[in-house]
Amino acid sequence: MGIEICNESGVAVDEAAIASVARYALDAMRVNPLAELSVLLVELDVMAELHQRWMDLPGPTDVMSFPMDELDATRRPDSLDDPESILGDIVLCPEFARKQAEAARHTLDDELHLLTVHGVLHLLGYDHAEPDQEREMFGLQNELLAHWREEHAAAQARERRHRADSAVLRTASLEPPPDPQ
Repeated sequence: MGIEICNESGVAVDEAAIASVARYALDAMRVNPLAELSVLLVELDVMAELHQRWMDLPGPTDVMSFPMDELDATRRPDSLDDPESILGDIVLCPEFARKQAEAARHTLDDELHLLTVHGVLHLLGYDHAEPDQEREMFGLQNELLAHWREEHAAAQARERRHRADSAVLRTASLEPPPDPQ
């Protein structure tokens, strides 16, 4: 699965984690592993321009999704039999998301992970215009995010243990052998 991240926002973000949560959501939704996704992080003015142009709404927003291929019953990106497809683009605005993160009392990274999953679901045809659609989409979004966080935290813990073990082994190999007296 190809996931390209391009950060033009001027805000330092954990691009690897954004790619990881996007990949997790796509895998969990059984999207063809040959599918490609682009994630673009932009400044407030760029997002405001996109929001006005494509949604006819003023001001910036947190996330926008631009599907590349129309989803229909004959060709879906979640079918493993389909040829490679370009899912589309997710555009994130970290500066806008930072305000939402503060209001929700979590980190910018947490907010960007949530918005990435939200964007993926929009690319796959989910919407939240109606109450029943909102319940379905947000429930799925929360479930995917919770499972990714568990797996991500476990992977980080394994990496910390590996680094600690490697440091101990390097230190042990640098110590001179005991005196054979």
